Amino acid sequence: MKRSRIISVGHYVPDRVVKNSDLEKILNISDDAIVKRTGVRERRYVSPGTSCSDLAYEASKRALEKAGMEPGRIDLIILATLSPDHFFPGSGCFLQERLGIPGTPAIDLRNQCSGFLYGLSIADQFIRTETYRNVLVVGSEVHSTGLDFSPEASSVTIIFGDGAGAAILGPSVDGTGLLASRLHADGRFAHELWVPSPGTRHEVQINHPMIDQKMHYPRMNGRAVFRSAVVHMTAVVEDILQSERLRREDVSLYIFHQANLRIVEAVVSRLGIDASRVYNNIERYGNTTAAALPIALSEAVELGRVGLGDLVMLASFGSGFTWGGVLMRW
Repeated sequence: MKRSRIISVGHYVPDRVVKNSDLEKILNISDDAIVKRTGVRERRYVSPGTSCSDLAYEASKRALEKAGMEPGRIDLIILATLSPDHFFPGSGCFLQERLGIPGTPAIDLRNQCSGFLYGLSIADQFIRTETYRNVLVVGSEVHSTGLDFSPEASSVTIIFGDGAGAAILGPSVDGTGLLASRLHADGRFAHELWVPSPGTRHEVQINHPMIDQKMHYPRMNGRAVFRSAVVHMTAVVEDILQSERLRREDVSLYIFHQANLRIVEAVVSRLGIDASRVYNNIERYGNTTAAALPIALSEAVELGRVGLGDLVMLASFGSGFTWGGVLMRW
């Protein structure tokens, strides 16, 4: 079977920059406290009326331009998001319409922060089996319109931002590409990071009492998420390295999910990785969940942090709980 590789990457973030100082009075938390807890200094918020598929389109357009590829050459769209345009249909269909490629299949993934890695793995299988040749994988999120901007919710609200990243995958002919992937989930911890409503678990999917109780806003057990993220991202990296018979220093660049800088620092410490081999951008964008990895990868490529033949490791952890890792040779 043919191996898949990333042909190009692209990303897009909204123009509006929201600094910690902009949130201090609203959330009753200082800039220093936000940085100390999360590493976030600013994030991007969309302008009114901007949707998940709008950001996804902009990121996809940039990836297509870098690949020198027309949208019509895309055989499959995989869009990972927890913030869809609408409850249904899937936002992948709205992205497909914007790209002008009717008939092209579109899959939506709901794996939150791990969504982009799940998407890469799925695309890899389609390409390896020669079912599809060129697959567009996108992570896109609009968090700002779904956050609780009251002081009691500050620990969650300070983390998140909006943005999108995209990758185009195709068959490899020279040994580059995806070498290994690992995907995991553990639904026992689904309630540790979730949005209770709307949903079919309720007799009525959404009503005024649910809104009054703020059940439509994200809830998080920060300690449980922190602990599990460190343990699982460390383990998945070690598993992949061992299976590929590689040393930590063989990998040129590590990109971990940008949820909290303290989490990344803890993983890096446990693995014994030199900080020069790690790319972070959480201080500028916050947690963009499914978009975090592709945005960071796209930036790293633009900055020359990734070169031909380099080994790149991606690892993520998020709601579900879900987590995973992908190793590729660029």
